[in-house]
Formats: sequence, structure tokens, C-alpha cells
Amino acid sequence: MGQLIDGVWHDTATGEVKTDGRFDRAPSRFRNWVTADGGPGPTGQGGFKAEPGRYHLYVSLACPWSHRALIYRDLLGLEAAIDLSVVHPVNLANGWEFDGYPGATPDRIGGARYLYQVYQAADPCYSGKATIPVLWDRQTGTIVSNESADIIRMLGGAFLPFARTPHNLRPEALGARIDALNDDIYAAVNNGVYRTGFAQSQEAYDAGIEAMFGCFDRLERRLADSRFLLGDAPLEPDFRLFVTMIRFEPVYYFHFRCNLRPLSAYPDLRRHTRDVLNLPGVRGTVDMTHIVDHYYLAHRHINPRGIIPVGARVDLDRGFWGEGA
Repeated sequence: MGQLIDGVWHDTATGEVKTDGRFDRAPSRFRNWVTADGGPGPTGQGGFKAEPGRYHLYVSLACPWSHRALIYRDLLGLEAAIDLSVVHPVNLANGWEFDGYPGATPDRIGGARYLYQVYQAADPCYSGKATIPVLWDRQTGTIVSNESADIIRMLGGAFLPFARTPHNLRPEALGARIDALNDDIYAAVNNGVYRTGFAQSQEAYDAGIEAMFGCFDRLERRLADSRFLLGDAPLEPDFRLFVTMIRFEPVYYFHFRCNLRPLSAYPDLRRHTRDVLNLPGVRGTVDMTHIVDHYYLAHRHINPRGIIPVGARVDLDRGFWGEGA
């Protein structure tokens, strides 16, 4: 996948693998916030007031970072307030593309062929990757945010008055515990699978595996006495964990060599994945064809011949998370 440099697309990207072989994810560059009154949020500039129909989400059904935003949109019933454009799952030299792949859509805002053109429209001199998800503002013609962690906070915050099925997914009283759990899950699991899969040294790979499965052990102990991570109701950390775990055995176990232990070694973690999958609004956001095709066909530096393991094609009801699994 390439990147923009001073607004010009280059079909190769640099800078995320360090000299010791560690993968180091680049920070998101657009960090503005939609707020109830349009005032500034925790980062970035103000001027983005929460209004139905004003904002648009660019997503990939394959991408776990996009999946967070999709779950929030559907779980909260924000489909009428925020519409979508969905990219082709296999991003190659030109990055994410809009075309006729089943489940993908055209760019419903500007008719772009490639996602990087959306970034160029927001900032003609932008330098960096054209990542997804993207929250776009029709009124100002720019990107509000390309940071999934911020986008889900906006959907569960400023947009809540427009939700058909509103839920408080980050209760203020639990804020510190939620943030600490999010940090652990992000470092060891959400980003941890990429640290492992994109590692270019044995030491970097081993460190990623140790951190990941150490976190799995902690989560398994936590879930032994609790249906969800912080009690009887699902909250933000449950969904942030889910988007990685639903991809774990079909993709990360094989493709990223996260194979110290299978998900079946963690019965409560597997049960938690199934419980989140069965929440209203979640199942419809999971497209295993997009997920499998993206990882095995786009990551040619890992899988140069694009061979998809037989075990990666799974049925959501009879696969790794099914009742009888």
C-alpha cells in the first residue's frame, strides 16, 4: 500500500518498520471532533456540529479499525444519520479503491476512484497514508477524523441524540477503567497482531507473541466471572476487542503466525466473541469474505501467491465461535 507525499500518490510506503524489525504504526493525522455545539473537542479544530445527514463514513468491511465504527453506527441505530461508502477489500498499489466488488460501493460523496483522492480533496498537500475509516464533513468538504478510536467516541457521544437505539457505551464512572483496558487491548491485541504479522526480526515477532498471549491470559481470567469485560453489559472495550477476535483464527492465527494457542484454548474469550457477535446490530457488520480476501490477497509481501488456507473460509454459526465449537 502506498502513501501521499505533498499531495502526490506514491505506490510504496515507508517508515512503519524500524531497523530492529519492529512494526510501529504511524499516528492518525486528522484528529478533529464532532461535538454537540460545534465547539472544539479534545484535539484539533472546532466547527463540526453534530447534525444528521451532514457526515459520511468511508469504511472497509475487511478492516478492524473500520469495523469499530460500523458496529457503533449499526448498534446505536445511526444509519439514517450517517451514510456510508465501502471500499474494495483488496488494496494494492493504489490503496483502497471504490469499484464493483460485492458489498463495496462507489464513492457516494465525490465519485473518487481511490480513497487517496478523498484525502487530496481534504488537503491537496497531505503527506501520509490514506487510511480508513474516514469521517467526512459534507458542509466544509473535509475530513473530520481518520482515527477510529475518536470516531467511535463521537458516534457514542455527540451523535447519540440521533440514535434509534441509544446506549451509553462509556459511562463516566467507568472512564478510567475503560481507558486502561482499551490501552492494554490496543497495544497487545488490536495492534499486537500487526506487530507480529509485520515483524521483520525473530525478536520483534517473539515480543509481539508474548505480549498478545499474555493479554489473552488476563482477559480469560477477567471473563471467567463476567459476561462482558466490565460487567453484565457490553461497553467500549468489548467492541474494540471483538473486531480483532472475530478475525483471529480465520486470519491472524494462520496469516500473521499468531499461533501459540488457538482460540479454543480460551473458552471464555471465545464465548465473549460469540456473545458480542449475537448482540443486535453486530452480526450484520461482519463480512468474512471481505475479511479473508483482504488479508490473504492484499498482503503479498506475506503471502506472495495469494493462497487462501482452506480453514480460513468459515461460517459464522458453525466456525470458531459457534455454540458447538
